[in-house]
Amino acid sequence: MALHYLKKAPKTATSDAGETRAIVQNILDDIEKGRDEAARKYALELDRYDGNIVMTRDEIDAAKAQVPQKLQDDIRFAHDNVRRFAEAQKDSLRDFSVELVPGLTTGQRSIPCRSVGCYVPGGRYSHVASAIMTVTTARVAGCRNVTACSPPRPGVGMNPAIVYTADLCGADRILALGGVQGIAAMAFGLFGSPPADILVGPGNQFVAEAKRILFGRVGIDMFAGPTDSLILADAGADPMVVAADLVGQAEHGYNSPVWLVTDDEPLARAVMDLVPELIAALPELNRKNAEAAWRDYAEVILCADREEMAATSDDYAPEHLTVQAADLDWWLNRLQCYGSLFLGEETTVAFGDKAAGPNHVLPTSGAARYTGGLSVHKYMKVATWQRATRDGARLIAEATARISRLEGMEGHARTADIRLRKYFPDTKFDLGANG
Repeated sequence: MALHYLKKAPKTATSDAGETRAIVQNILDDIEKGRDEAARKYALELDRYDGNIVMTRDEIDAAKAQVPQKLQDDIRFAHDNVRRFAEAQKDSLRDFSVELVPGLTTGQRSIPCRSVGCYVPGGRYSHVASAIMTVTTARVAGCRNVTACSPPRPGVGMNPAIVYTADLCGADRILALGGVQGIAAMAFGLFGSPPADILVGPGNQFVAEAKRILFGRVGIDMFAGPTDSLILADAGADPMVVAADLVGQAEHGYNSPVWLVTDDEPLARAVMDLVPELIAALPELNRKNAEAAWRDYAEVILCADREEMAATSDDYAPEHLTVQAADLDWWLNRLQCYGSLFLGEETTVAFGDKAAGPNHVLPTSGAARYTGGLSVHKYMKVATWQRATRDGARLIAEATARISRLEGMEGHARTADIRLRKYFPDTKFDLGANG
């Protein structure tokens, strides 16, 4: 049957990409030309910050002293979970070698990137967890140089908890820079840091656009849009829990989509009644974000059965996907397109965002159709190698010469010819028209 929308979003999670791109390109060009001084200029202009850019050890230790012990303990707990999950991921990627034909040995090596730039949001919300997710995973991957940056506040500097976390997780240097200037500093190797091979971490539309523009020149974790979340719920779900989870994700931003997909209309109606009450009880900033996200971007979709629910979810390919329905193993085996999956009422997206272990830097805007989230593997290059004996090279060289001539690539063919004539001077070979 056709999907029945009990609530249809009047907007989609897009921004004025053309205007944003022009602004970001100008800033990047200016900073690449003016280097450190240009980055300082933008820090003063955009963040009203004129303090030290590179955090010193004394400044890092002073920041640590401002973080309550209980919060330090929580950060260490989350860091340990993320580290152990990342170590398990790394163990799943192995080097190998295989003899494909006698005398021809080929193989694979997993090589970490040399230098990483980790962006940690610190404006509207101070994302301590993003420092854990990005810096820890880079360290587990074996990257030699890890730079973290986060926006400073006027007259204050970086959030002390972010400084503490980045240092705990292994950042080699911490830059008090936000926005495009922070991304530029890591990409271009400013303030004594090596140029990044890859840039990772969430950020606003300007940060995301800076990474998009720089992609190719450097690697990035993914093209990121506003965060999004989808809940699959059946008649057995608790409407209050479902509503709370929707509101918890809607507070991310005014354009953060949240979707409920269900096969039970009474549940859907109950959730729709509860959401406004829960939003109204939030603090002012959170309330404004959630109100706009629910009003303009949220959807509630009624399906015929669980198969249609799963198909709908795969079409949306959400960043975060929660299942509050019976037979969780069925859903685990059936669902295919999501950034991270949360099975059962006993877990929730916020657990994954903050402390559970799997990474929270995830594909948005439907990108989960073709990619997963940030992982140890994202920091590593899978590089191949080969080695041959002279006898092992013979069949490869013959096939290479003939295929190359079929394609019209005579120079390629001759690199095979010369080896055959050198290694087997007394043998006549059929190497194609010009061989």
